[in-house]
Amino acid sequence: MRVASALPVRLADDVVLRLARTGDGRALAAAYERNREHLAPWEPLRSPEFFHAATQESTIAGGLADHAQGRALPLLLVTDDGEVVGRLNVNGIVRGAFDSASLGYWVDCTRTGHGLATAAVAAAVSLARDELGLHRLEASTLPNNAASQAVLARNGFVRIGFAEKYLRIAGRWQDHVLFQRILLD
Repeated sequence: MRVASALPVRLADDVVLRLARTGDGRALAAAYERNREHLAPWEPLRSPEFFHAATQESTIAGGLADHAQGRALPLLLVTDDGEVVGRLNVNGIVRGAFDSASLGYWVDCTRTGHGLATAAVAAAVSLARDELGLHRLEASTLPNNAASQAVLARNGFVRIGFAEKYLRIAGRWQDHVLFQRILLD
Protein backbone atom coordinates (compact mmCIF):
# COMPACT_ATOMS: atom_id res chain seq x y z
CA MET A 1 0.00 0.00 0.00
CA ARG A 2 1.20 3.49 -0.75
CA VAL A 3 -0.38 5.01 2.38
CA ALA A 4 2.96 5.18 4.18
CA SER A 5 3.83 8.25 2.11
CA ALA A 6 0.87 10.12 3.63
CA LEU A 7 1.78 9.25 7.22
CA PRO A 8 2.27 10.40 9.88
CA VAL A 9 -0.55 12.93 10.13
CA ARG A 10 -0.32 15.58 12.86
CA LEU A 11 -3.64 15.54 14.79
CA ALA A 12 -2.79 17.87 17.68
CA ASP A 13 0.19 19.79 19.03
CA ASP A 14 1.65 16.64 20.54
CA VAL A 15 -0.14 13.74 18.76
CA VAL A 16 0.36 12.08 15.39
CA LEU A 17 -1.57 9.35 13.62
CA ARG A 18 0.88 6.80 12.21
CA LEU A 19 1.10 3.25 11.04
CA ALA A 20 1.55 0.77 13.88
CA ARG A 21 5.01 -0.76 13.88
CA THR A 22 6.90 -3.64 15.36
CA GLY A 23 7.94 -2.66 18.87
CA ASP A 24 4.71 -0.76 19.68
CA GLY A 25 3.30 -3.66 21.73
CA ARG A 26 4.49 -2.39 25.11
CA ALA A 27 3.10 1.13 24.59
CA LEU A 28 -0.19 -0.22 23.22
CA ALA A 29 -0.56 -2.65 26.13
CA ALA A 30 0.04 0.23 28.56
CA ALA A 31 -2.62 2.29 26.79
CA TYR A 32 -5.13 -0.55 26.98
CA GLU A 33 -4.34 -1.10 30.66
CA ARG A 34 -4.70 2.63 31.39
CA ASN A 35 -8.03 2.69 29.52
CA ARG A 36 -9.37 -0.67 30.69
CA GLU A 37 -12.38 0.79 32.52
CA HIS A 38 -12.94 3.53 29.92
CA LEU A 39 -13.15 1.05 27.02
CA ALA A 40 -14.97 -1.80 28.79
CA PRO A 41 -18.53 -0.69 27.87
CA TRP A 42 -17.62 -0.39 24.17
CA GLU A 43 -15.44 -3.45 23.52
CA PRO A 44 -15.54 -7.24 23.80
CA LEU A 45 -14.60 -8.80 27.12
CA ARG A 46 -10.82 -8.96 27.35
CA SER A 47 -8.75 -11.77 28.88
CA PRO A 48 -5.94 -10.80 31.29
CA GLU A 49 -3.43 -11.75 28.55
CA PHE A 50 -4.92 -9.11 26.24
CA PHE A 51 -3.22 -6.43 28.35
CA HIS A 52 0.25 -7.96 27.99
CA ALA A 53 2.86 -6.42 25.71
CA ALA A 54 3.48 -9.75 23.95
CA THR A 55 -0.22 -10.07 23.05
CA GLN A 56 -0.34 -6.56 21.66
CA GLU A 57 2.91 -7.11 19.76
CA SER A 58 1.34 -10.20 18.17
CA THR A 59 -1.81 -8.25 17.31
CA ILE A 60 0.30 -5.54 15.69
CA ALA A 61 2.21 -8.17 13.68
CA GLY A 62 -1.09 -9.57 12.41
CA GLY A 63 -2.33 -6.10 11.50
CA LEU A 64 0.89 -5.31 9.65
CA ALA A 65 0.64 -8.61 7.75
CA ASP A 66 -2.92 -7.70 6.74
CA HIS A 67 -1.66 -4.26 5.77
CA ALA A 68 1.03 -5.79 3.54
CA GLN A 69 -1.72 -7.79 1.81
CA GLY A 70 -3.88 -4.66 1.32
CA ARG A 71 -6.56 -5.83 3.77
CA ALA A 72 -6.09 -3.36 6.65
CA LEU A 73 -4.57 -0.11 7.80
CA PRO A 74 -3.55 -0.44 11.50
CA LEU A 75 -2.93 3.03 12.92
CA LEU A 76 -1.99 4.41 16.33
CA LEU A 77 -2.41 7.84 17.87
CA VAL A 78 0.97 8.52 19.48
CA THR A 79 2.32 11.46 21.44
CA ASP A 80 5.64 13.01 20.56
CA ASP A 81 7.17 11.18 23.54
CA GLY A 82 5.90 7.77 22.34
CA GLU A 83 2.81 7.25 24.47
CA VAL A 84 -0.09 5.56 22.64
CA VAL A 85 -3.26 7.61 23.23
CA GLY A 86 -5.58 5.91 20.79
CA ARG A 87 -6.06 3.47 18.01
CA LEU A 88 -7.72 3.65 14.61
CA ASN A 89 -8.11 0.73 12.25
CA VAL A 90 -9.37 0.51 8.71
CA ASN A 91 -10.22 -3.19 8.54
CA GLY A 92 -11.77 -5.62 6.13
CA ILE A 93 -10.71 -3.79 3.00
CA VAL A 94 -12.57 -5.39 0.11
CA ARG A 95 -11.67 -4.46 -3.45
CA GLY A 96 -13.50 -4.96 -6.73
CA ALA A 97 -17.10 -3.89 -7.01
CA PHE A 98 -17.24 -3.09 -3.27
CA ASP A 99 -14.06 -1.00 -2.64
CA SER A 100 -15.11 -0.63 0.98
CA ALA A 101 -13.77 -1.05 4.51
CA SER A 102 -14.79 -0.81 8.16
CA LEU A 103 -13.55 1.86 10.54
CA GLY A 104 -12.93 1.41 14.26
CA TYR A 105 -11.30 3.78 16.74
CA TRP A 106 -10.86 4.78 20.36
CA VAL A 107 -9.13 7.62 22.20
CA ASP A 108 -7.48 7.64 25.62
CA CYS A 109 -9.75 8.61 28.52
CA THR A 110 -7.57 11.66 29.22
CA ARG A 111 -7.95 12.90 25.64
CA THR A 112 -11.70 12.62 24.99
CA GLY A 113 -13.72 15.75 24.30
CA HIS A 114 -10.82 17.65 22.70
CA GLY A 115 -11.40 16.86 19.02
CA LEU A 116 -8.75 14.16 18.76
CA ALA A 117 -11.14 11.41 17.61
CA THR A 118 -12.73 13.79 15.10
CA ALA A 119 -9.30 14.69 13.70
CA ALA A 120 -8.23 11.03 13.56
CA VAL A 121 -11.39 9.98 11.71
CA ALA A 122 -10.97 12.91 9.30
CA ALA A 123 -7.43 11.75 8.58
CA ALA A 124 -8.67 8.18 8.05
CA VAL A 125 -11.33 9.40 5.61
CA SER A 126 -8.66 11.24 3.61
CA LEU A 127 -6.32 8.24 3.63
CA ALA A 128 -9.11 5.85 2.62
CA ARG A 129 -10.17 8.11 -0.24
CA ASP A 130 -6.92 9.63 -1.49
CA GLU A 131 -4.39 6.88 -0.77
CA LEU A 132 -6.44 3.67 -0.76
CA GLY A 133 -8.93 4.77 -3.40
CA LEU A 134 -11.86 3.35 -1.45
CA HIS A 135 -15.42 4.15 -2.44
CA ARG A 136 -16.90 3.77 1.03
CA LEU A 137 -16.15 3.52 4.76
CA GLU A 138 -18.56 2.03 7.25
CA ALA A 139 -18.67 2.24 11.03
CA SER A 140 -20.99 1.11 13.79
CA THR A 141 -21.68 2.28 17.33
CA LEU A 142 -23.73 1.15 20.26
CA PRO A 143 -27.01 3.10 20.28
CA ASN A 144 -26.00 4.97 23.46
CA ASN A 145 -22.55 5.99 22.22
CA ALA A 146 -23.50 9.59 21.43
CA ALA A 147 -19.89 10.80 21.48
CA SER A 148 -18.78 8.37 18.76
CA GLN A 149 -21.91 9.12 16.72
CA ALA A 150 -21.06 12.83 16.91
CA VAL A 151 -17.50 12.12 15.69
CA LEU A 152 -18.91 10.23 12.71
CA ALA A 153 -21.48 12.94 11.94
CA ARG A 154 -18.79 15.65 12.03
CA ASN A 155 -16.92 13.61 9.43
CA GLY A 156 -19.83 13.24 7.02
CA PHE A 157 -20.97 9.75 7.98
CA VAL A 158 -24.70 9.13 7.71
CA ARG A 159 -26.85 6.60 9.50
CA ILE A 160 -27.83 3.76 7.19
CA GLY A 161 -29.40 1.24 9.51
CA PHE A 162 -29.78 -0.60 12.75
CA ALA A 163 -28.44 -4.09 13.41
CA GLU A 164 -29.92 -6.13 16.23
CA LYS A 165 -27.50 -8.17 18.35
CA TYR A 166 -24.71 -7.17 15.95
CA LEU A 167 -21.57 -7.61 18.08
CA ARG A 168 -20.73 -9.22 21.41
CA ILE A 169 -19.72 -6.19 23.45
CA ALA A 170 -19.10 -6.18 27.22
CA GLY A 171 -20.04 -9.87 27.31
CA ARG A 172 -23.40 -9.76 25.54
CA TRP A 173 -24.77 -9.44 22.02
CA GLN A 174 -25.67 -5.80 21.54
CA ASP A 175 -27.51 -3.76 18.94
CA HIS A 176 -25.57 -1.26 16.81
CA VAL A 177 -26.35 1.78 14.71
CA LEU A 178 -24.73 1.52 11.26
CA PHE A 179 -23.09 4.45 9.46
CA GLN A 180 -21.32 4.99 6.16
CA ARG A 181 -19.45 7.68 4.31
CA ILE A 182 -19.29 7.60 0.52
CA LEU A 183 -15.78 8.71 -0.47
CA LEU A 184 -15.72 8.42 -4.26
CA ASP A 185 -18.57 8.36 -6.75
